Parts: sequence; C-alpha cells; structure tokens
Amino acid sequence: MKQNKSLKEVLQDSKRSQIDAIAQYIDGHIRENWQTVLLEKRDQLQEAYNEGGDMAYGTYLNLLYLAIHKQLKEAGLRPEPRFPGDFDISREWGEDDSDRQRWMWSTIHSLNGEPLGTIVTIVFHDHTQFRVPRQPQIIALSVISKEDVVTALSLRSNEFKHALEFTVEYEEYLSSLESTE
Repeated sequence: MKQNKSLKEVLQDSKRSQIDAIAQYIDGHIRENWQTVLLEKRDQLQEAYNEGGDMAYGTYLNLLYLAIHKQLKEAGLRPEPRFPGDFDISREWGEDDSDRQRWMWSTIHSLNGEPLGTIVTIVFHDHTQFRVPRQPQIIALSVISKEDVVTALSLRSNEFKHALEFTVEYEEYLSSLESTE
C-alpha cells in the first residue's frame, strides 16, 4: 500500500500537531518500505556489511529515508541533522549482539528556521550478521534541545536512560583496550 498523499498535503489536511503528522507520515513510509529496501538492496547492503560492518545499517537507513528527504524538501522542511540523526549522540543497547536497538534523532525545522519538534528513529539490528529483525520505529517529540530529548526518551525507556552516548561508549571501549595492554 502506497501513501496516497504527499507530506505537504498531509500537513495541510492534518488536525494534529505538525510534528505528530510528520511522524505519522514517516512511520507509514517505513511500514510500507522497510522490508522492500532490504530485499531490493540486499546485495548492496550485504557488501556494505562485509566491508564496513555495522556501518551498513547507516547505508540501509539512508536508502530508507531517501523518499522522506524529498518529501520534507517539497514541504519546506529540513531535518537537522539529516535523518536518521547524529550517530555520535545516539544510544544503543540490547539483550545480546543479535538483538540490538539504536535510538537517533533529528529536529525538524520550517523554511524560516523555526523548530517544529524532534523525530526519533529506533533501528533494530544484529551485530553478528546483517539483519534488521523488526521494523524501525518512530517517536515524535515536541521538545528540541538535546537535553530535553534525552530527558523525554529517558522517561520512555529505562534502557535508553542507562545507555551511553556512542562517543562516550567508544571512549570507554578505547580506554579498556589501553588498560589491557
């Protein structure tokens, strides 16, 4: 099932807040396309995984969001940073390496620069092979500052609250390697 309306039309017709309407539109796009992108780009994504490991999930998300970026531009909107968000401040956790989730976010701005809210992307993934086990999820937040986003997401998820930002997690990892030498 393809979305019948453009994002611009959805925003004009919606009675919801703009950020909620945008999130609903993105969620619909993901629901319709997340598996299709995996199937149609399987060889490209597997090659990316073989060459760069988990960076292949970034390639996947870039492919998944291509049409959304076009719709945002046509609607006069701009995500900052580009979807799915800033990897350096994202957070990841999971039961084991085969079932992980990473939460990233972007603030949506109007043409005049006014921030409308934040869209959070949750991508489920596997560190043992290239696999997206579940549909990525979307959360809309009315807050925009990093601190407010972290607070809002920490209230939604205790795992998020206790997960480290990627840069902090990576620094700790590098320190642990130095201490074992």
